[in-house]
Amino acid sequence: MAIHDLGSIVGAHRLFAGLDKEFLDLVTGCAMNARFAEGEYLFREGDPADQIFLIREGQVGLEISAPDKGRLTFMTAGPDEVIGLSWLVPPYRWTYDAHAHSDVRAIALDAACLRQKCEANPALGYDVMKRFMPVVVDRLHATRLQMLDVYGNRG
Repeated sequence: MAIHDLGSIVGAHRLFAGLDKEFLDLVTGCAMNARFAEGEYLFREGDPADQIFLIREGQVGLEISAPDKGRLTFMTAGPDEVIGLSWLVPPYRWTYDAHAHSDVRAIALDAACLRQKCEANPALGYDVMKRFMPVVVDRLHATRLQMLDVYGNRG
């Protein structure tokens, strides 16, 4: 098995592909490997949103609790996807649960570390925001389509 350094792994993820080497080094300074066993929670609703996860292997279900329906998975994320947008907006708390549907390997980025580096280097902050905004927009679009599917077929 080939051994890769964190910088090459972070740089290979679609979120940070093509990131300037100087910026990649700054982002990688906030990174660490993370593993979760099937059934384990990456985070729970209401907890501090203190990490961003770059999924490398496995499937993660994003879940909410619905009255009279229990736990509902509203999205499943897999390899090369990002989990964790709540780190961007105060009060930096998770608004859903993330549950490993299989064994998961990921890169965890320390959110406070990344926010601090983005504040200190506005060019980095702008580049990071440009990379995260399409993810936010895609999630909003997917939610809209899901809402149409759920509510659109009413007589």
